[in-house]
Formats: sequence, structure tokens, C-alpha cells
Amino acid sequence: QVQLVESGGGSAQAGGSLRLSCGASISLLNIYAMGWYRQGAGEQRESVAHIQHDGIIEYGDSVKGRFTISRDVAENTVFLQMNNLQLEDTAVYYCFAIVISGGSTMYSGQGTQVTVSS
Repeated sequence: QVQLVESGGGSAQAGGSLRLSCGASISLLNIYAMGWYRQGAGEQRESVAHIQHDGIIEYGDSVKGRFTISRDVAENTVFLQMNNLQLEDTAVYYCFAIVISGGSTMYSGQGTQVTVSS
């Protein structure tokens, strides 16, 4: 079982910035991929960004050039720097981790609300 603890959500004006953090209960070296997805009210889940164990990073098309994912392996923490926030970024952001052990298991955090206003 992997516990993920998120922090850093909140409110920002359009064009502003927020930073999310996600701490894992195990070493990042034992996690195949870790990142965030989001879900707005009445919308489908959307992939935001993730970083693989080998450092490969992928971003969702809607956040490329605005969001940056990074990690601190020593602190078992992944960060999401969100710049130039737009109204459509408003959503609940969930941290996730994929662990490969026999099969593949995905763990998710409790979610943190990000609200962008004009």
C-alpha cells in the first residue's frame, strides 16, 4: 500500500501561479510513474503530467509550456509548478503513483482543489 499526501492547492487569479506537492510513503525509486490528473466539475478525468522512474516526463496537451513537474527523490516528493493559470485549470487535482510488483497498481491521493478566477 502506498500513501500519497498532497498539498498546495488553493485559489489563484488567471495568469497566476500555484505549486502542488505530493509526498509518497515509499521511495520514488520504487515507483514506476508518479504525477497528477485532474477532474473538473462534470468533466472527464484528464491527465496533467507525470514523471517516470527514469526521469522521462509527459504533459497533457492543455498544460504544456505552463506546468512543470519535478521531483525530489531524497524527500519522496513530486512537485507540480503551475504558471499562467487559466480558468479552465479549475479542477480537483489528484496525485497518483503506479507501482509495478507482479502486476501494476495505481494509487491516488485524496485530491486538492485548484480554483482559478478572473
